[in-house]
Amino acid sequence: MAIEVLLMAEVKDVGTEGDVVRVAEGFARNYLFPRKLAAPVTAATRRRLAKIQKEREVARKNELEQARAKAAEIEKNSYTVSAKAGSEEKLFGSVTTADLVESLKQHGVEVDKSQILLDKPLKELGVYDVKVKVHPEVEATMKVWIVED
Repeated sequence: MAIEVLLMAEVKDVGTEGDVVRVAEGFARNYLFPRKLAAPVTAATRRRLAKIQKEREVARKNELEQARAKAAEIEKNSYTVSAKAGSEEKLFGSVTTADLVESLKQHGVEVDKSQILLDKPLKELGVYDVKVKVHPEVEATMKVWIVED
């Protein structure tokens, strides 16, 4: 026997948040309801879902605003990394994402190494533009100067 439920969160292979779907009664009773992934279809649950979605949208907008501000902060500065270099301006080591995170931290910007999109470590002196994925929708470019120590 199938019943209609209102999904309160995305459930793989069933539907997304806000969908009204028909599922087996046992699946709803034993899996969806205890985990608060769905609720029986009533006017009250529809109102509750609308309130939750509105709160999430406000939180998402705030998060996006903060990400844009962080991206602007990253782009307004240029970052200098000093490293030991040999002949022909080749570095003895390389400049990695960890070095770039440290450089950003010195300017008061906190990012995770995974947010810095660096194809390969930088191995020569010079100026580089490095992408930083601050948010899934926001990307910044940091100007990195690699100078000799």
